[in-house]
Amino acid sequence: MANLGDLEVFVRVIAAGSMSTAARDLGLSPAVVSKRIKRLEDKLGTRLLQRTTRQISLTEAGQGFHERVLTVLGGLEEAEAFASGRSSEVNGTLKISASTSFGRMHVAPHLKPFMDKHPDLAIHLVLSDEFTDIVGGGFDLAIRIAELNDSSLVARKLAPVRRVLCAAPSYLADHGTPETLDDLRKHRCLPAHNHESWRLEGPNGPVVLRPEGMLITNSSEVIREAVIAGLGIALRSTWDIGAELKSGKLVQVLPQYESSRNVALSAVYPSRQFLPAKVRLFIDYLAELYGPVPYWER
Repeated sequence: MANLGDLEVFVRVIAAGSMSTAARDLGLSPAVVSKRIKRLEDKLGTRLLQRTTRQISLTEAGQGFHERVLTVLGGLEEAEAFASGRSSEVNGTLKISASTSFGRMHVAPHLKPFMDKHPDLAIHLVLSDEFTDIVGGGFDLAIRIAELNDSSLVARKLAPVRRVLCAAPSYLADHGTPETLDDLRKHRCLPAHNHESWRLEGPNGPVVLRPEGMLITNSSEVIREAVIAGLGIALRSTWDIGAELKSGKLVQVLPQYESSRNVALSAVYPSRQFLPAKVRLFIDYLAELYGPVPYWER
């Protein structure tokens, strides 16, 4: 059986992305960390990491081993909390992934009450609009807005997601209000990404549109500002433009059409039998914060 300390060093190396960074976090020398990893590989009889001068990466065997080690260590953490009666007291670091806009608007503003309640817990919040490898990145959980189909992960729905067609009153005053989907072909449309398809559900079922964008950008937030400024019509999530709909800066157009109802806001985490208390408590906190009718819809 592998040494438990070597397993912890292995997991820390993957989370840190390098042996030198992991060594600094653990208070060890890089040589000691390298020796511990080699000892683990020799014990298992297989290479777990591919090493270059600049980075490390998991081998196929290392990927599967890493997933299972996370399960083991997570179970030990939960078992310790249960046995010591500290299941509601958490410490260490909770590493979270979220999209840039949602994390800024609906995660960051709500961290203080949770962290005040758990003062020994540090939060590592990573915001990115790129796909995040939860396991490979050493994340405890990710907050995702998508149709989830990865069976290797566990997901808990936190809130429904609605995307609606919207425009600024100034744009509609200048260009008119579309009354049918065909009318959109005569309007300026603002897809969040070039060649993005708008998948809508309406009175006659699903429909797919491929709007021709007049503004090309790699930033969804730029599209948000453009539609508010009156540049065109966009398909936006209500969590993103709920305040503008309430204030009248934006109005919904073609309200009989909305995006697919299969998309949801979910907390996603590696499959494991025992969920660490810090992860469970944070997911519970978000589920109560958002709920079946999230505050941006009220």
